[in-house]
Amino acid sequence: MQANASPSAWPAAVLFDRDGTIVVDVPYNGDPSLVEPVAGAAAALQRVRDAGLAVGIVTNQSGIARGLVSAEQVAAVNAEVERRLGPIDVWRLCPHAPGDGCPCRKPAPGMVLDAARSLGVPPARVVLIGDIGADVEAARAAGATGILVPTSVTRPEEIAAAQLVAGDLAEAVDLALTALDDRVPA
Repeated sequence: MQANASPSAWPAAVLFDRDGTIVVDVPYNGDPSLVEPVAGAAAALQRVRDAGLAVGIVTNQSGIARGLVSAEQVAAVNAEVERRLGPIDVWRLCPHAPGDGCPCRKPAPGMVLDAARSLGVPPARVVLIGDIGADVEAARAAGATGILVPTSVTRPEEIAAAQLVAGDLAEAVDLALTALDDRVPA
């Protein structure tokens, strides 16, 4: 943090996308035994906790609306994610299909705003780490900071459009712990 930066400029919460960001993406996963954290995920989330920040997950789960998984199956997968990666302060998921026009499905800001409200944190003090453009677009729409961690499914135009890009989850957390410093005038 810059020497003259206000403590209020520090992030207060880091939200993560679930699939492809902190766990290996298994499309429409309803089986907790298939949960596999990405390399370094447990350590990255623990670093956020150790910094005194809230940890949350915001995840699109359209498989529920499509009838491919039940809400109960998704809850069981989420419980396994938490068992493997440690306590999560807030979970928000969108069960809607892409064409439903809901305000919560990323890239809409609904889940980010709701998670921030639940944590009592202004959106401007939230960082969202994700693997696709919809994640960073949701952060931007909410007034939060987005960090993209590209994977094999991330499109080149999503990388080009992202304000902050990290090579891996550890680097993304490094950026998250300092991302808001640039918003404070020197």
